[in-house]
Order: sequence, then structure tokens, then C-alpha cells
Amino acid sequence: MKAFSIGLLALCEVAALALWFSASAVVPSIIAEYPLSDTQISLFTSMVQAGFVLGTLISATFGLADRIDSRRFFMVATLTAALANASILMVEPGSTWVYVARFITGMCMAGVYPVGMKMAAGWAKGDLGLLVAILVGALTLGSASPHLFNAFGGVDWRFTIAATSISALIAALAINFVRLGPAQGAARAFSPHHLLLAFRKPSLRLANFGYLGHMWELYAMWAWIGVFLAASFQINSGGFDPDFLARASTFVVMGIGGLIGCLGGGWLSDRFGRTWLTIWAMSVSGTCALVVGLLFGANPILLGVVCFVWGITIVADSAQFSASIAELSDPELIGTMLTVQTCAGFILTLITIHLMPVFVDLAGWSYAFMPLALGPLFGVWSMARLRAHPDSARLAGGRR
Repeated sequence: MKAFSIGLLALCEVAALALWFSASAVVPSIIAEYPLSDTQISLFTSMVQAGFVLGTLISATFGLADRIDSRRFFMVATLTAALANASILMVEPGSTWVYVARFITGMCMAGVYPVGMKMAAGWAKGDLGLLVAILVGALTLGSASPHLFNAFGGVDWRFTIAATSISALIAALAINFVRLGPAQGAARAFSPHHLLLAFRKPSLRLANFGYLGHMWELYAMWAWIGVFLAASFQINSGGFDPDFLARASTFVVMGIGGLIGCLGGGWLSDRFGRTWLTIWAMSVSGTCALVVGLLFGANPILLGVVCFVWGITIVADSAQFSASIAELSDPELIGTMLTVQTCAGFILTLITIHLMPVFVDLAGWSYAFMPLALGPLFGVWSMARLRAHPDSARLAGGRR
């Protein structure tokens, strides 16, 4: 029953979270038909982030993730998000409703992503890192899948929007067949002071700081790597069709690389420790952020390899921050603590996603990604501090 439930939950996460980047992935196709400014392009992603922040604030404030049956919460949120996403097909890109629909989609993701991690944690027995990594891998694959739809759907961006909306509808129905694990904590009477624990308790604060460093880099990379590759391959595509190469490469970097990183990171973290894995992953991903822009316009194979390594390491640690929060929190507050963590992280992404066009204008693609390395640097410092804290003995069965 555990394998079936985790497997089905992961599939539902992939199908539902495809909505996250559904509109962002088709920007190259949209701008071929409609002129969009850099700000409008950024809004395709940042409105989802803003909606997610509000959704997680509401969920955390009322303790919804720990008070409502996780499957029902997931179903209603996914249905609403699918309808909002599909409504984009009824208006022209760039119209106000598109950004409202993206905001609604983001709000609903608060009932999908942290709730899914809580459901996975309910089945954990010495393998929490891997179980949460499966869910974050689903997030990564779901976020990248629109790029795959876009690569094979031709230039018609409507195909991608329709395909992701249908996949989410299927997920909303299928989630009801997932069984909840035996480790699901009973709901505690909610009090607003529970929210303060996330940053008042030293070990939770350090784990959240590590997550913030990770998030400074992650979504800015995800939101702009496709645009970066498209621009680079217009200069040097190695003889391949540059548009198809950019779309397919973005899916490989985000989807395949991210899935490998999540699963590999989860397996390694359960065996060697949460802080060890996160410090190693952020060190490599931060280095990639410093180097990748210097390869702009270079051999597409070399650029692709560096981006693929970046795609692996930038998410290898992602699930382990959530696993750390789950292990350091009271069982009956895991859902709320995970929601607070993701809320704080996604507030930060609103800054970096909109800073990227500024970096590009100021320094060009060769140096635009370099400021993202500041996040991993801060994250490494935070997780090194957590490694020295006595509470780190609770991580991964004593594996720091």
C-alpha cells in the first residue's frame, strides 16, 4: 500500500504541478504572435509565485494543511487551478485576466505542493529524505513538462495550456485513491503563535535560512534558463534547429536533471546526512551559476552539459530542507511548518525572478546568473551552523 500510495501521489503531483510553468514555458511561442515586454514575461511566472505566497499565508494562518483531509484539500485546489489555467485560452496573452488566472493558479498550488509533502511524510520510516525527494522530483518534472509539451506541440502555445489543464483535472480525481500513511499526526488545536516557531526555534530557523539561500537561486534559474538557452542557441546551435533545441534542452535540464538530482539527493541524504548533502549540492550549483553565463554562445554541447549539472545540483538539496523541517517539527504541526517554509521561500523568488532582466540589461547574459550564487553561499553557511547544533542529531536518524 505504501508503494502504491507514494507512486500515485507522485504522479498526481507531476500532473498538477505542470500548471506552475505552463504559461512561462510557452513565452517564446506567445511572443512570436504578441509583443510582450520583459516585465510581462516575468509576470507569467511571478504572478504564480505571488499567488502561492498568499495561498500559503492563508493556509498557514488557519492551519489548513493540518486540519483538512489532505486529499480533499489537494483535489479542490487542483480543480480550481486547472480551470484558471484553461481560462487563459479564452483571452489574448498580455491581457489583465491572464495574470489574474496565473495568480489564482499560484494560490491553489498551496494546496498541492506542501500538502503533498505532508502526505509523503506520513509514510516515512527511515526514508523521509527519499520520500520527500520523490515529491520534489514530481514538482521538478511537473514544472518542466510544459517545455516538453511545447517542444512537440509546434508553435501553437494553446496546445501546452490545454494539455497541462487536462493533466491537472486527472490529478484532481486520482488523488482520492491515495491512502494516508500511519505517521500522519493528529491535528492540534491551531494557534497563530505556532507560525513563529519556524523562525524562533534555532534549528528550524537555520534549516529555513538554508532553504532561503536555495530558493534565491532556484526559481530565477528555472524561470530564465529557457530564455537564456534560446538566446544562446540563436548564436550557436551546432547545426540543430535552435528553437526545438532550446525547448528540449530546457526540459532535459529542468525535468530529467531535476529528477536525477532529487532522487539521488534523497538517497544520499538518508545515508550520509541532510546537512552534508545540502552543503555539497549548494556548493556545486553556486559554482554553476558563476560559470554558465561565460559559455553563452559557446558550443551547445558544452553549454548543455554545464546546464545539466546545474539542473541536477540546484534541486538535489531541495527536498532535504523540507525533510529537515519535518524531522525538527512536532508531528502535528508538520503541515503548517512546511507551509511556512515554502511561503517564505517563494516570497524571495518574487525578487530574484524580476531581478534577472535587470541583471541581463546591466551585464548581459555572460554575467546575469552570477548574483544567484549569493544564495547558495548563505545556504552553505546556514546548514554548516545547523550541522553543529545539537538538534541536528534528529536529522536522518542521527546522520547530520
